[in-house]
Amino acid sequence: MLPIHPPRGGAAPGALGTGWMSRTLIPKRALLREDSGKGGGRPNVPRNVLGDRLEICSLDPVTGFLRDGCCDTNREDTGSHTVCAVMTASFLEFSKSCGNDLSTPRPEFGFPGLKPGDRWCLCAPRWQEALEAGQAPRVVLRATHEGALGYCSLVDLKRLAVDLA
Repeated sequence: MLPIHPPRGGAAPGALGTGWMSRTLIPKRALLREDSGKGGGRPNVPRNVLGDRLEICSLDPVTGFLRDGCCDTNREDTGSHTVCAVMTASFLEFSKSCGNDLSTPRPEFGFPGLKPGDRWCLCAPRWQEALEAGQAPRVVLRATHEGALGYCSLVDLKRLAVDLA
């Protein structure tokens, strides 16, 4: 199970610089996304590809389009950052060769750079592209948003899952 709080010794929430990471405020309570309904009816609970509640992908480094640790998505997320993947050296090299360098730190944006073993919310189309090239990283199904199924098959995701019994 992933920690509820950021690791000790890390920067205080909101103290990560002035770039896109500075919007990050990590709540000290919820491990799962809030499920309170607005306006009645069925609550809008983010779901994973297994149909259960979406779990946190990573808080160290903080990932997700919304920078809340989850691979949740919304209409502004045109890249569909919905696949929780475990980084590998070969995938990071593949991504860099495709023009998306995820391994180089970018301190001006508060981005530490990723290393093998880090979990990160990947764009579902990029994961699918990597799969077709034989470079797809393993995935965490419980933290992969159901929206990824618009780009990737559940069979392929399950084949590379790290969290199936």
